[in-house]
Amino acid sequence: MIKRFFIGFLIFFLISCSKNEKPIVAFYYWKTILKLSETEKQLLKDNDVSKLYIRYFDIGLHPQTREPIPLSPIRFQENIKAFEVVPVVFIQNKVMSMPHLDVNDLAQKTVHLVEEINTKNKIASHEIQIDCDWTLKSKDNYLKFIERVKELSKQKLSATIRLHQVKYFKKTKIPNVDSGVLMYYNMGSIAPDSLNSIYDQKIAARYLKSLKNYPLHLDFALPIYSWGVHIRNQRVIGLRSKMNVSELKSDPNFQQLSKIFFKVKKSNYKNGVFYEENDLLKIEAIAAEDLKQMAEELEENVAQKPKEIIFYDLDEFNLKNYEKNIFEQVVSCF
Repeated sequence: MIKRFFIGFLIFFLISCSKNEKPIVAFYYWKTILKLSETEKQLLKDNDVSKLYIRYFDIGLHPQTREPIPLSPIRFQENIKAFEVVPVVFIQNKVMSMPHLDVNDLAQKTVHLVEEINTKNKIASHEIQIDCDWTLKSKDNYLKFIERVKELSKQKLSATIRLHQVKYFKKTKIPNVDSGVLMYYNMGSIAPDSLNSIYDQKIAARYLKSLKNYPLHLDFALPIYSWGVHIRNQRVIGLRSKMNVSELKSDPNFQQLSKIFFKVKKSNYKNGVFYEENDLLKIEAIAAEDLKQMAEELEENVAQKPKEIIFYDLDEFNLKNYEKNIFEQVVSCF
C-alpha cells in the first residue's frame, strides 16, 4: 500500500514538474559572418542560452542557368563550442516551385554543404532546420525534399511553419519533420498604411484557434527586429533595415510626423540610400509589451506547450531596444 502510494506520488510529482518547466530561450543568428559582440555574448550569458539557430546559407536560383545554387554561406570568426548549433537552410520558394526540380540532387547537395561547414568549423550538430514558405504550387517538391534530407542527414529535422500553413494544413500538408517552429511574425502586407506588417493582432486572431488542431509539435519564433518602410508617392519602394529612430529625430533632413512616420524635408543620402524630398519612412518595430502579448495569446491557444522560444534575431542593434530580462519575462508566459 505504502509502495503504491509512493509510486503514485512520484508520478504526480514528475507530471507537476513537467507542467511547470519553462521553455528555453534560444536565438536565430542571421548574418553571413559569425562574430559575437560583447553585448551579444553578455546577453547569451545572462539568459543561460545554450542553443543557437544559425543560418548556414540560402538556396536561390542562378540568374543565368536558373539552377539552384547556395547563396552567401556563413563564415565563422568565433569559437562557439559552448553552444548547441542548429544549422538553418533558407530556401526561396521559387526553387521549390520549379516544375522539373531534381529534388534528390538538391537534397544531397544541401546535406553535403551543411556537413562541409560543420567539418571545417569543428561543429557537431544533431539537428538541421529547413526554412521555406512553401505554397500549394511548391508543396510536392518541398515535401519530397524534406523526406530526402531526413534520410540523408540521419539527424533530427525541424521546419519553419507559417500561420497559413497551420490553418490550412489539410491543403498545404505537414512536412515529415520531428518538430516545427511557428514563425509568429511578418503577418501583414508591407504597405504605406499605418499598420505594422511584422505583428498585427487582428491578423493573428484569424489563425490562433487553428493551433490546437495542428498535429505537429510547435515551438515559437518571436521577432525582435525592426525596419523602415520607404514610401514614395504612396508606393513602397523598399525596406530599410536597422533604422536608428534617435538618429532620424536629430537629422534636420527628416521631420517626425507621428510615432511611426518620418517625412523627408530635403533630398539626401543616408546610409547609402537616396531619400527624395517628401518621401516617407514608416518605422515598424516590436515593443516589449508586444512580445509579452504575443506570448500570452499563443499560450492561450496551444495544444502542447513549446519547448523553446526562439528570438529572431541575435544582433546588438536589436538587443538595445529591450531590457535584458525581457526574454525571461516572455518565456514565463508559458
